[in-house]
Amino acid sequence: MKIVIIGGTGLIGTKTGDRLRRQGHEVIAAAPNTGVNTITGEGLEEALAGAEVVIDLANSPSFADKAALEFFETSGHNLLAADKVAGIKHHIALSVVGTERLQDCGYFRAKLAQEKLIKASGIPYTIVHSTQFMEFLAGIAKSGTVGDAVHLSPAYVQPIASDDVADVMAGVALAAPINGMIEISGPERVRMNELVARYLKAAGDPRKVVADPEARYFGAKLNDGSLVSDNNPRLGRITFEQWFATSARK
Repeated sequence: MKIVIIGGTGLIGTKTGDRLRRQGHEVIAAAPNTGVNTITGEGLEEALAGAEVVIDLANSPSFADKAALEFFETSGHNLLAADKVAGIKHHIALSVVGTERLQDCGYFRAKLAQEKLIKASGIPYTIVHSTQFMEFLAGIAKSGTVGDAVHLSPAYVQPIASDDVADVMAGVALAAPINGMIEISGPERVRMNELVARYLKAAGDPRKVVADPEARYFGAKLNDGSLVSDNNPRLGRITFEQWFATSARK
């Protein structure tokens, strides 16, 4: 089966593609650096020709409100239009647990707009909502850094390793569309400030983490239910300690 991965040269795209190729499928890693651009439309028709499944992992290069919305709306319109021309049988998109609850943040408003386009397209689809990737912990620490301290919300998170995400995305690509959403999470629920403190300690980083209920997460104020799922999520198998031991230092 031919499967096109939009954003196929990124972290999740590369790992998902590897898994699908090992199972004998033809995988096209579509990205601007491979001649496929969902913003301009360049290469889309050629890439999707003969494909049955599209996995959309494209991400906005900017978290700014207007830029993110323009990216996801333009990319979504162009990709879904190309899907229809190609007769795609299953459109899959990766989104974020809590998107609908974090509408104070322009990035999450943009992701919700993307999801609405997919649902209204008439193309069979599956949307995968994932919690934050463990690979993003350094970025979360950076976003909260003020001087030598890291100010972070004590809200719960349940981060998932990218290998677990790729396992799910590959499995969804080979399954029938559900015309709905599934949610995936890591195996451990922990407070954000506590997890980042563990990460920095393990990395030998001297920054001190401060639990700050007023700290924003990319512009959004969090509560204990903002970033976690109680909707029977599929749980990953890789713990923070296992991920850090094998992946964080690569």
